[in-house]
Amino acid sequence: MQQYVRAKLHGIRVTGADLNYHGSITIDAELCREAGLEPLEFVEIWNKMSGARISTYVIYGVPGSRCCILNGAAARTCQVGDEVIIASSEWGLADDVIARRPKVLTFKPGNQIDERIVYRVFRNATGELDMAIETDAGAPLDVRDLVG
Repeated sequence: MQQYVRAKLHGIRVTGADLNYHGSITIDAELCREAGLEPLEFVEIWNKMSGARISTYVIYGVPGSRCCILNGAAARTCQVGDEVIIASSEWGLADDVIARRPKVLTFKPGNQIDERIVYRVFRNATGELDMAIETDAGAPLDVRDLVG
């Protein structure tokens, strides 16, 4: 078994940090549902601004609020306005990730969704694992267009 990406919010901006909360990360429920993040699911958080890397669990925030609030000890790792990557994962076999098609949301300022991306893993003509990055409509994206 391997650990695979299940869902990802890429470049979402931190809207709050509450040191006195019990812990976790509060994320707009609409964004969570669209990406496939579930309540109380453990996630990894990578701060693009500071390089900090933490893990915590998801609490659904107010739908439509576009919130991304680090709570408890996690509040020390980010500042309002920082861009973070939030990823969930699951354990499985290659065929599980082939079936999953993990969703990725990218963001504009204000935590408005910019792009809806799918990671598609498949077996190529020789049977080896391969992957493509596509829009949610299935159009291919060149990885070079995603960096920069």
